[in-house]
This record gives sequence, structure tokens and C-alpha cells, in this order.
Amino acid sequence: MKTRADAWETVCRTVSDRGLRRHMLAVSAAMRHYAARLGEDPEAWATVGLLHDFDWEIHPGLDEHPMKGAGILRAEGWDEETIRIILSHYTEGTGVPREKPVDFALLACDEITGLISAATLVRPSMDIAETSLSSLRKKWKDRRFAAGVDREHVTQMTDDFSRACFDGGLELWSHIENVLTAMQGAAAELELDGRLAVARADG
Repeated sequence: MKTRADAWETVCRTVSDRGLRRHMLAVSAAMRHYAARLGEDPEAWATVGLLHDFDWEIHPGLDEHPMKGAGILRAEGWDEETIRIILSHYTEGTGVPREKPVDFALLACDEITGLISAATLVRPSMDIAETSLSSLRKKWKDRRFAAGVDREHVTQMTDDFSRACFDGGLELWSHIENVLTAMQGAAAELELDGRLAVARADG
């Protein structure tokens, strides 16, 4: 059975962009958080979160991603359930519906990590420990900031996750706070612990 370490090896081999690696690590952290909260397997959820966009640099378009990536994963011996979950995060292109808690969690955690990372990286300290929910609310309202983060999609996917896994009781900003907390717990791995600001100052 492949592990999160195997997923990271795949990511390091197929993804060179630090921002994309950070995105997948952030989703992995958020997935681990929710797995523990929902009584699921944190390691399995963290693994699929880390792997979900591994082929984006190879197939940088929704006409190929993640469909062609699935073939690569099969050739590398990944299990069909992991592949199914990854395919379910783009149902419109793959035809694979979201059915299980892990499917809804993956899509709910996906885009919002981008807003949180961007909000941290514009801080002088580049330290996610200093990123607050109130600052994220301000960034959320400014549609020019992290414009690639589709606010309506995040809201809809959070609503779907809430209905599927929390009987409708997970509100958008509670979800965003949960993802922020998860990412703060993985600050060093995400390089959002202030080191980038130090490196920039050192020139």
C-alpha cells in the first residue's frame, strides 16, 4: 500500500513549481485535519490531498487534468480508490461523482488554501502564524486579490461538504478557519513560517 511519502516522491518528480507544491501540501494538511475530525483515516486523506494535482505541470488544462494523470498513477501502482477520489475533484470532466466524505472534503479544501497562502505571502513577515481570520475576510472581499480563487465555487463546495458531512452545520468561515488552523500547524512544511522573509532580507 502506497503512503504519503510515496505521494511526496511523485510530487517532487513531477512538480517543480514551489507554489504548486505548497498548494498540495496545504490541501494535505487540511485533509488530515478533517479526517481526524470526521473519524476517518488521517494518513489516507493527507495522501490524496498531497497527490491530487500532481500532474498539473504535465497536463496544465482541464481537458487533460486529472484524467490523464489517472493513467500515470495506475502505471505507478496507486490503488483505484485514491485514483477515484482524485478524479472526483473534477466531476464535470471525468464523470466521476463525489460520493464519499473524502470527495467532498477534497474539493472544499482545494481552492481556499490559495487565498490563505496568498494572504500570508503579502505580509512582511510571510508567517502564517500572523494571518488572522479577519485579514482573510478583507482579502476575500477584494476580488482583485488572489483573483484566481473563485469565491462562489469555494462557497458552493463548502456548502456541499457541510451537507454531506456536517448535516449542514459547517459555515463557510468556520471552514476557512479550520483550513487556516491546519495550515498554521504545517507552517514549516509550507515554508510559511517566516523563512521566506528572512531569505528575502538576506538577498
